[in-house]
Amino acid sequence: VYIIDKVERNALQVNGHPAFATEYTLSSNGIRAMDVRTNTWCAGGGSLGDGRWIDIGGNPGVDGSFDGDGGFAVRFLTPCDNGGCQWDDNPANALSTRRWYPAVEPMNDGGVIIIGGTKFGGYVNDASRNNPTYEFYPSRGGIKTLNLLVNTLPANLYPLTWLLPSGRLFIQAGRGTAILDPNSGTETRIADVPAAVRTYPGSGASVLLPLTPANGYTATILMCGGQNINNWTPSPSLVNRPASNNCVRITPDGGGSWSGDAPLPEGRTMGNFILLPDGKIWLGNGARTGTAGYGTGSYLIGSSFAKNPLRTPVIYNPATRSFSRAGLGTSSVARMYHSSAILLPDGSVFIAGSNPNNDVQTRLFPTEYRTEKFFPWYYNHARPQPIGAIPGRLSYGGNFFTIRLRGASLQGLTPGVAATRSKAVIIRTGFSTHGVNMGQRYLQLNSTAAPNSDGSISLFVSQVPPNPALFASGPAFLYVVVNGVPSIGRQVMIGNGIGSQPTLPVQRLPGP
Repeated sequence: VYIIDKVERNALQVNGHPAFATEYTLSSNGIRAMDVRTNTWCAGGGSLGDGRWIDIGGNPGVDGSFDGDGGFAVRFLTPCDNGGCQWDDNPANALSTRRWYPAVEPMNDGGVIIIGGTKFGGYVNDASRNNPTYEFYPSRGGIKTLNLLVNTLPANLYPLTWLLPSGRLFIQAGRGTAILDPNSGTETRIADVPAAVRTYPGSGASVLLPLTPANGYTATILMCGGQNINNWTPSPSLVNRPASNNCVRITPDGGGSWSGDAPLPEGRTMGNFILLPDGKIWLGNGARTGTAGYGTGSYLIGSSFAKNPLRTPVIYNPATRSFSRAGLGTSSVARMYHSSAILLPDGSVFIAGSNPNNDVQTRLFPTEYRTEKFFPWYYNHARPQPIGAIPGRLSYGGNFFTIRLRGASLQGLTPGVAATRSKAVIIRTGFSTHGVNMGQRYLQLNSTAAPNSDGSISLFVSQVPPNPALFASGPAFLYVVVNGVPSIGRQVMIGNGIGSQPTLPVQRLPGP
């Protein structure tokens, strides 16, 4: 796991100065300090079609002797297992415009779109600092204005963005929503999001629900929590204001209207939605009152604009549109502003961060260096065990591949029953920051299955549907799921790097 942080007085050192980037080794709980040239605080990021990760923007330098201005920075990382990879933070990669709190979304050509942000920091945005533009990496010819970000001040930072199966982009900021055609530049406003502000600093949780053959790979976006505030002036009433428990959903390619969903068990701001391999969604981190951000004032908790941390997660079931926390544990760690979470290959959730302070602090709420894992219900079940190799690269369309699963790993089911309860899914964990997992995505591959005479089953799995907008090229984890229990994820590459993605005819699967 690669972690980047803001520049502050961290005890961990690298090259004679505090480290603000680390590599965390899951197998040993070891860390390796990494040196970065520019301040990564409040950057955006995502994955590229060639397997690299890109990290964009940030804050001006704090010290100046070791941390350059991050506002224009574009950093690259090619992950490795040998402890030798480093961030490429070359000034030659710099943006032409300063971005702090930008959104980044993987695109169907293996590049990314970079949206919005502010030129300099502050609790909320304003017209003097606003950067209401977007651009692409690799470049598609300079920056363009996004009117949505002109008209949704002040709470329009980290605009919530998803690539839709149509190839268009859904973008939500403040209370406004728009559909952007990235090819023509046409921007179409649709209905405002109801009930609460979901972008920073309201910071509701948001997620693109699983794309499956059963729903026709239709994109539906769920947003929960946040704050129903119009006046963002820091005050005691803001810090004590209960967060919203409202949830809404929208299917942008199907008409673009919002509808209600099940409410949260309690209001929550700064929560993270994490897609689990079984198709359910974990929601954790955050607080019951207040907002993201920090400042000064006697009414604050230390520097935090939020209090009453929520330490118990909930699980959302898209099939029943319901939340549950039955059987879930409670953490002792408050995960407030600057917390994050991602899915791990073993199906657990990695949780880190929390620092609503200007620098390292031990007061409530402190600078938090502890990491945690959440273990879903399936964690102690016998995992499905694929026999033989799984393809390391998936194409858009093409010939199916076969995965055999050992009979002893079929959750006690007969092979005939297990064959009807098995599926293969690919998940991209995304770039996690400020309650947002940029690029997070779940796609179930089309499949059929049959029992074998030796007690195993054969799962016949289609490649990714021949539409790169369903799942942008780049790295992902493939899980085989039997009766809800996932295998250990195998890293695969989707597509053909950066550029136009070839599509192939889909081979018919065995069976009816």
